[in-house]
Amino acid sequence: MTDEFVDRSHILHRAFSERPAKIVGGRNGKKVIDASCGPSVSCLGHSQPEVFDAITSHLKNDIAYVYSGSPYTNGATEELADILLADKPGGLSKAIFVNSGSEATDAALKLAVQYWHERGQPQRTHFISRKQSYHGNTIGALCVSGHASRREFYKDFLSSNVSFLDPCYAYRMKGEHESDQEFAQRLAHQFENEVLRVGPDRVAGFIAETVSGTTLGCLPAVPGYFKAIRDICDKYEILLILDEIICGMGKTGTMHAWEQEGIRGPDIQTIGKALGGGFVPLSGVLLHQKIFDALSAGSGGLAHGHTFQAHPLACAAAVATQKIIKRDNLIERVAQMGHKLGKLLSEEIGPLPLVGDIRGRGLFWAVEFVLDKNSKTAFSPKDNFCGKVVKNALSSGLNILGNLGHTGEYQVDHVLVCPPYITTDAELENIVSILKAAVLETSHPFVEG
Repeated sequence: MTDEFVDRSHILHRAFSERPAKIVGGRNGKKVIDASCGPSVSCLGHSQPEVFDAITSHLKNDIAYVYSGSPYTNGATEELADILLADKPGGLSKAIFVNSGSEATDAALKLAVQYWHERGQPQRTHFISRKQSYHGNTIGALCVSGHASRREFYKDFLSSNVSFLDPCYAYRMKGEHESDQEFAQRLAHQFENEVLRVGPDRVAGFIAETVSGTTLGCLPAVPGYFKAIRDICDKYEILLILDEIICGMGKTGTMHAWEQEGIRGPDIQTIGKALGGGFVPLSGVLLHQKIFDALSAGSGGLAHGHTFQAHPLACAAAVATQKIIKRDNLIERVAQMGHKLGKLLSEEIGPLPLVGDIRGRGLFWAVEFVLDKNSKTAFSPKDNFCGKVVKNALSSGLNILGNLGHTGEYQVDHVLVCPPYITTDAELENIVSILKAAVLETSHPFVEG
């Protein structure tokens, strides 16, 4: 049944059955603790005067818009790229700035294809991705996303040059007597076998979220997984594309989530969300020097572009955001507060009867719910357990995020707890306390007695 407000609103809201509450500002009205930062975006909270000042100053003193396809550049865009890449992390040396994370994925895929054209191997157009992954909602990004329900309507549009492997989902997929190392090697063998099946000379790249986000719930890979993947990519000259749109830019306690994986880095990396803190839409693609060298020696340009690519105002907001993060040592703080949040979740939420797994890094955590802890029996999608937890938490003033639809073979009922980098000890305790009460309330119909 369609809500009356949604019915008469000229906005096509994403959900029709429930009236959205109107947000006036980040400081006024009913108090709600945003413990998910939207979909893990607002890393500095919703009110940051320094960023506001940077935006207004830019509009007053600098040019509002520069077309990236013109023979011009601007200071804000150059400065943001310098902040991110001055030290060339993992060999990454160039940036493309676009609007949404989906656009970043599209740009990354096109960049990979162009790279192989420039290298004289235009037949390399096949991508290998993972089941129950999410890389964005445009058609191009959906092609490499293993999100079942989001792909459903658009199957006829989706590319046939993508194949999908198992995710590194140890909680449900690791054998009873299998070690992390054995599990990682099994998945690595699956990857190499798929490369051989497709043909190494046809594979353009392997794309994966370094830490899975909304589909599998803040899921890190087991130790050694990404090292094995990196080695196979190097063996067959396949580009490793890491999606850090949701998990990167400090979210897991290091600037880049891959820094905790013992690898030299990706060939192409997507970033977003915490890049600009949500104040102005912005995402990006970072590319290794070897990608630039191939383009430079070949066509001498980028065969991709958008009207609002490298938008000066968005980059100015991100510059201010990144300067605050660096000045206030917030990434180090994320690591410290992340240990506290993980401990609180494990101690207070972990023992609850319908909680199966708690996982995450930094300030990027998820709680997975199950009907039975021993068998790991999942809830039916009709139960909408995590959705009810989200609703009950919100009624007590806590905003968290549940899973976003049916993602594939494994039903993953989870909620994300991803507070801003500026969160306090008291706020973490309050978040976990309200969440615990919401989980207990939602559990009553499913727990005997």
